[in-house]
Amino acid sequence: MKIINELKKDFKKNVDLKYKEGCERLFKEEIKLYGVRTKKVKEISSKHFKKVKTLDFYDVLKVCEKLLQSKYMEESYVAFDWTHRLRKNFKRLDIKIFEKWMNKYVDNWAKCDFLGTRIMGYMIETYPKLVKDVKSWHKSKNRWMKRASAVSFVGPGRKGLYLKDIFEVATKLMYDEDDLVQKGYGWMLKEASKVHQKQVFNFVVKHRKTMPRTALRYAIEKMPPKLRKEAMKK
Repeated sequence: MKIINELKKDFKKNVDLKYKEGCERLFKEEIKLYGVRTKKVKEISSKHFKKVKTLDFYDVLKVCEKLLQSKYMEESYVAFDWTHRLRKNFKRLDIKIFEKWMNKYVDNWAKCDFLGTRIMGYMIETYPKLVKDVKSWHKSKNRWMKRASAVSFVGPGRKGLYLKDIFEVATKLMYDEDDLVQKGYGWMLKEASKVHQKQVFNFVVKHRKTMPRTALRYAIEKMPPKLRKEAMKK
């Protein structure tokens, strides 16, 4: 596709090898990237979005899926950025597309969090009946699907929405041994605590003897020192 070739040329012209080395240290798993700074990636994404924004929504999603197939971080960013920009076009059944993307193309926490917080977060706010579907991802054998079952509630949780569902997801993921899953649901609880501090505190205290310390620390990060100290008691 012409648009993808043009994107690739722009990325290759803006490689920063020192920045690339720094990015690679942020991930435990091997990642594929050109090494283009985030600010420049955003500029390139915006530049080329002007060429596709008038196309049929599902034609744009096809281009986005092609970008995801490359596995490059920068191209994945563009795919998710364009999709998010067109979020007003989302239909309820589009969850099948995004679930496929999460399961097939997401291979690190950064991709998981962009797709989860920005795209799936919008989906469950717009279509509350999808909450059940997203919660069910905790049963997946795919670590990124499990993390996404939590981080998709980060945005809604920050607004005070879906507290009962947030506690349910945290309970289902409570004993998962994957630290990135633990950090995911801990982050979800932290965002929910910004509106429902007392309820989240009580939840953490109730489970503090068995909740992994990684998840617990994330969950209480924004609470007052007194509450953090109390929650950390064994």
